[in-house]
Amino acid sequence: MENIHIFAFTHRQLEVNQIGWLHIAPDNQKDRLKTLKSQFGLNELMFLSTCNRVEFVFHTSKAMDDKQIGEFLAELYPEFTEDSIELFTSNVEHYQGEEAVEHLIKVTSSIDSMIIGEREIITQVRKAFLLCKGFGITGDNIRLLIRHTVETAKKIYTETNIAQRPVSVVSLAYHTLKSKDVPLDARFLVVGAGVTNTNMSRFLRKHGFTNFAVFNRTLSKAELLAEQLKGNAFPLSELKNYDKGFDVLITCTGAENSIITEEIYSHLLQGEEHSKIAIDLAIPNDLDEAVVHKHVIDYISVDRLQKISSKNLKERAREIIHVEEIIDEAVLNYISLHKERQVELAMSEVPQKVKEIKSTALQHVFAKEIEGLDPQSKETMEKIIDYLEKKYISVPMKMAKEILLKK
Repeated sequence: MENIHIFAFTHRQLEVNQIGWLHIAPDNQKDRLKTLKSQFGLNELMFLSTCNRVEFVFHTSKAMDDKQIGEFLAELYPEFTEDSIELFTSNVEHYQGEEAVEHLIKVTSSIDSMIIGEREIITQVRKAFLLCKGFGITGDNIRLLIRHTVETAKKIYTETNIAQRPVSVVSLAYHTLKSKDVPLDARFLVVGAGVTNTNMSRFLRKHGFTNFAVFNRTLSKAELLAEQLKGNAFPLSELKNYDKGFDVLITCTGAENSIITEEIYSHLLQGEEHSKIAIDLAIPNDLDEAVVHKHVIDYISVDRLQKISSKNLKERAREIIHVEEIIDEAVLNYISLHKERQVELAMSEVPQKVKEIKSTALQHVFAKEIEGLDPQSKETMEKIIDYLEKKYISVPMKMAKEILLKK
């Protein structure tokens, strides 16, 4: 198990944009990773890349120190300067053996993430393994490790409340809206077609809302999002002229100042006086303060959502003690699994050897004696030999496992 290593470059030691330098486009991963594996004589290799971490999981009997790490990076990233290599070499987290197993389980169960309890990481780990398996650079050791890691992460998400309370702004915005029993035919105004509103729209579409008008500075992006929502697209410049009314306003643009003034908001109301819902996910806010003060409005701002997020994060943090208990048990279980697997591999030739001995005995050593037996005796003899063959395979395997596990 000491041959398992992990080089981790994470948000704890590096800025997110610096971690971005280590990302490798999926189309380029196969050739570069296979070359790295061959160049360093690694037995197995897996590459994990997310928005806030890049990790290399590998199996090798060779020693790995700071010098090896620098050579490792220079081979994989030939465009790096000496300063860049020094930056990453001095900020790498190197795990080996039992510590590597524990680290990977913590990563996959999200307690090592920027946002504790976000389940997306378990999918990212599984996909990373399957991709590298497809490249032909993983093997039995990493397969066993990933299987056990994913099973443990699933157990953690099932048996603890680590992922129960949403903490992302978009998820919180959706859950807040959902709690207000908005009818499915409510009129939605979506201002901005960037990543945030696109993610929010996925929730809305999944929930079954049907009435959308999308505004964006670049019309083509508004059209793309409107197509996904089966709604209508407009340039942002037409927002001040929109006269269809609305029930829910969702806005998130990159504007430096408020773009929905009191004048524009009053026009959008079209004389309707009942309370509206406004979800403002922009920083700074898209909705002018005068709108909130003057009109009857259920205003959901980023500030409000972040306060809920902080509270939920604290609730999730309380679960870490329970999670770590599961992880400690899982690491011990993996040690046993790893030992059992080593026995299985070491004794993998036993069944074939037993079959060869059996064949030699029947066809050569006792061939003449067997010819003299009557059919019933032959049948009985074959049953006895088959029984002994199975026992000679299973009993030594079981005994070897028991002896090794006791040690």
